[in-house]
Amino acid sequence: MDRKKSMDRVHRVVIKVGTSTMTHAGGRINLTRMDRLCRVIAQLTGEGKEVALVTSGAIGVGQDRLHLAERPQRIEAKQVTAAVGQCILMNMYSRFFMDYGYAVGQILLTRDILDHESGRVHCVNTLNEMFAMGVIPIVNENDTIAIDEIGKGEFTFGENDTLSAVVATLIGADLIIILSDIDGLYDKNPAQHPDAQLIPTVDRITDQLLQAAGGAGTQRGTGGMITKLKAARFAGDRGIDLIIAQGRDPMIVARLFEGEALGTYFPAPGR
Repeated sequence: MDRKKSMDRVHRVVIKVGTSTMTHAGGRINLTRMDRLCRVIAQLTGEGKEVALVTSGAIGVGQDRLHLAERPQRIEAKQVTAAVGQCILMNMYSRFFMDYGYAVGQILLTRDILDHESGRVHCVNTLNEMFAMGVIPIVNENDTIAIDEIGKGEFTFGENDTLSAVVATLIGADLIIILSDIDGLYDKNPAQHPDAQLIPTVDRITDQLLQAAGGAGTQRGTGGMITKLKAARFAGDRGIDLIIAQGRDPMIVARLFEGEALGTYFPAPGR
């Protein structure tokens, strides 16, 4: 499959970054990566593309600011930590994007909003108006009030891999790029098998493939490969392509748009 042709047709894209990509081990924001992420999104926006950023990291950043030795377990403490961290995240994103001449807007979602038609319509209208006004949407789950992380119904999320697929569906995106701490999907666990091979393209996500996927990738992140595969299947069923790529250098996004066959590409069925 010609990646360059696939990327050339992309107009709306959702970029998702995880906690392990955007923060250091202690929870501090990785300023270099955040700057480069904002730069490449500004570059794409300047080229006429519409980009929504789904970002994790609020609880990790809040944990660092509050000098907590470990991630809170009580719901109330976790929500306070998320509230503190979200303020810091948005402040940093706003400052970096300002340097590149763009305004940002915060969208915090919960499942109950999306489960109701009126809330869903208002959310879509707001996102579309942001694009029309040249504002870059920055989306996260509203961890300060969300209490049941795994919901029921069409719109369910408790980690941001799935949230990115939901957002992409809402705005009619052409592509999701998940920037992770791994290069993509391997035929076996590369941490245990030095001969593991990266799979460049996955045309069909089977139940067997889902069962072979492991759990969470890091202690700081809530998602692992299985959540990414589920997001890819969710998106693919709705005609949206997805790429998992190494987020160590967020400028990889620019290389993807140039057609480089990096990471693992999940074309929507029939693509």
